Amino acid sequence: MSSYTLPDLPYDYAALEPHISARIMELHHSKHHKAYVDGANNALAQMAEAREAGNFANINRLEKDLAFHLGGHVNHSIFWTNLTPNANGAPEGELESALQEFFGSVESFQAHFTGASMGIQGSGWGVLSWDPVGARLIIQQLFDQQGNTAQGTIPLLQLDMWEHAFYLDYQNVKADYVAAFWKIVNWENVQQRFAAARSGASATLLIS
Repeated sequence: MSSYTLPDLPYDYAALEPHISARIMELHHSKHHKAYVDGANNALAQMAEAREAGNFANINRLEKDLAFHLGGHVNHSIFWTNLTPNANGAPEGELESALQEFFGSVESFQAHFTGASMGIQGSGWGVLSWDPVGARLIIQQLFDQQGNTAQGTIPLLQLDMWEHAFYLDYQNVKADYVAAFWKIVNWENVQQRFAAARSGASATLLIS
């Protein structure tokens, strides 16, 4: 049976400095992300044991464990590719046009995304998603790793608002962390995800 694996980062731990420190990146990737990968694999293994034994007394807990840890794995896998040390500063082409169409302007989108991310109470993510039902871009607040988002929406850009993502660098000044995030967004990656989502081929780019 295949298992989930921790992906390599597409850059060195220090590559995003001074916006995100090497120490945060090392801890975030090698400790936090790895824990989600291990948790998802452990939940699957325990589900397999439950099926073999015909004992589903703990299935509710295992389903929640899988949702949480698999959510953490997918979210972080997208987040790493959404960042780059070679950011070009702004979206272009079809993505820029879509942001203007659905949010009025790129600046309005960034203000909305920032506000939604800053407004998360507790742990969670700011997410720009493609909604295939409405055929439109939307911004969502993802609680923890798996709550409060609509089924079937496709994440394009994610910002980790868990304290482990920024506290060593920014302490409780989340606004400075979010401002730094905009300086390292990989808009080419977001554009690729956007194009794939609209074409129905998003699964090939989900965590790559």
